[in-house]
Amino acid sequence: MYAVIETGGRQYRVTPGEVIEVNRLPAEVGQIIDLTNVLMVGGIDGGCLVGRPTLPGAVVRARVAAHPRSRKILVLKYKPKVRYRRHKSHRQDLTRLVIRDIIVGTTGESTAGAPADH
Repeated sequence: MYAVIETGGRQYRVTPGEVIEVNRLPAEVGQIIDLTNVLMVGGIDGGCLVGRPTLPGAVVRARVAAHPRSRKILVLKYKPKVRYRRHKSHRQDLTRLVIRDIIVGTTGESTAGAPADH
């Protein structure tokens, strides 16, 4: 079973036991959070459920593993012959999530047999 979720303006395809990094969420390390913006759930008896825009009652449960930062991105601006040079950098704050299970509210189906915490 897999689900497509939306968080931080981005969409992610997740399965139980998978580790993903999303934009920083206001949660403590070790806390269990419910992601309710579930756009689609697939792998249910060979079919899939598609939301309009989200599936009512569907939840992806995840554990917050860490709050890392991404690689540094360098931004350089340069215009030749006019001595114009600008240098900036950026590091995005992230949250590492371990997906525990996918719960579909309409059928009551769950992936309770998800692997243990990483």
